[in-house]
Amino acid sequence: MQIDLSGRTALVTGAASGIGRATALALGEAGARVAVNHLDRAAEADEVVDRLRALGARAIACEADVTDGAQVGAMIDKVVAALDGIDILVNNAGIILERPFLDMDEADWDRVLGTDLKSVFLCCRAALPDMLARGGGCIVNVASELGYLGRAGYAAYASAKAGVIGLTRSLAREFAPTIRVNAVAPGPVATAMLDPSLMSPEVIARETDIPLGRLGHPEEIAASVVFLASPLASFYCGQTLGPNGGALMT
Repeated sequence: MQIDLSGRTALVTGAASGIGRATALALGEAGARVAVNHLDRAAEADEVVDRLRALGARAIACEADVTDGAQVGAMIDKVVAALDGIDILVNNAGIILERPFLDMDEADWDRVLGTDLKSVFLCCRAALPDMLARGGGCIVNVASELGYLGRAGYAAYASAKAGVIGLTRSLAREFAPTIRVNAVAPGPVATAMLDPSLMSPEVIARETDIPLGRLGHPEEIAASVVFLASPLASFYCGQTLGPNGGALMT
């Protein structure tokens, strides 16, 4: 069954690389117009835009710090003006920090929570008025299996991603049936956050100690995002899909 998102506009945050890049390209392949958000990664974002245009999709790059409300508002205005509104918002931008809890300072905590959770709040708050005015839309938030499981040394990241799951459910209840809000909670994925070439054998062993025995690919996560953004997921509301290789079974 083929997904057709022709005539719809998608904004993907953190789309210069990794899961965001794969998601932007998959949305373009499905026929969507795509806005590629990035911060200080113009060359990578432009490459994604070029790839999208080669697929025949309308696409633009949007530089914005998604932890800054004014910049987020300006980005939403740019996308609405350039690509005829926003139908799909994918909140993907994120960072990870491994640090023992007692070594973590307030700045560490604020940086991770700002990028991984506050940004979702800001982007949803800015995009929802246009979606509501247009009479529909969908939001897909990228969480993590660690939002359920937690992990020693990852308190800020796990807390932020648990918050994303909770925010997803709350927004789904508040804005349904006009807006569908769902999430994905990936397991370990081979991206710059988890680059096998930079990981020790011990870390690789830990991350691949799951039933499927390997890291996921960004395209595998993107497939779940595109599904949730499509009419095929029309009865999904407040759900969190888990493309995680069996790391967490719910």
